[in-house]
Amino acid sequence: MQKLENFLTIYRTMQADNLMKQVNFIKEIDKLKYIQRKTKLFNSDRHENDAEHSWHLAMMTIVLAEHSDKPIDVLKVLKMVLIHDLVEIDAGDTFIYDTQKNHTNTEQELKAAKRIFGLLPAEQAEEFLAIWEEFEEGSTDNAKFAKSMDRFEPLLQNTSNNGGTWKEFNVPYQKVYDKKKAIKNGSSAIWDYAEGLINESVDKGILIKQTD
Repeated sequence: MQKLENFLTIYRTMQADNLMKQVNFIKEIDKLKYIQRKTKLFNSDRHENDAEHSWHLAMMTIVLAEHSDKPIDVLKVLKMVLIHDLVEIDAGDTFIYDTQKNHTNTEQELKAAKRIFGLLPAEQAEEFLAIWEEFEEGSTDNAKFAKSMDRFEPLLQNTSNNGGTWKEFNVPYQKVYDKKKAIKNGSSAIWDYAEGLINESVDKGILIKQTD
């Protein structure tokens, strides 16, 4: 009986410790709401924040999962789209069309991932870091679909805002096309739709297609 009581005491202590770490993590990620993105809300002049972006990608994943070219684990993709931008609490948002800074995984982002996920209990921290790294690498079917969502949402925003960041920063057609074609890796159906929107934007004059 005494051994059982000792075990329960240790277990409850561990559970309490885990809970405190998880609550601290939850408090820390509230900062994501303050990270502003370049893109703006649909038909709006207000900039989107990272938390809104992550929520929208999660909803898009649920709604559009049937259009994935390959079978996906929806829960795993949801974790990816909700976790992937948490590093920007430390590293900040990098504009996808930035000409000075490459929009890829950086040492700064990895350092941020280890710090932020490290607030969690060890097992959860390892899981979150692995999910984040899988998204960044983008080679699995789950990651490809998650990245499709990440590229599709701002495209919809920009087309609803008369060009949005494309027009604001004079982003040419080819650069938009090259960045957005990653959508095709996760869903050919969504890419067909997205490609149509890009070409329609050229016709409307909100994307400039250079000619030889």
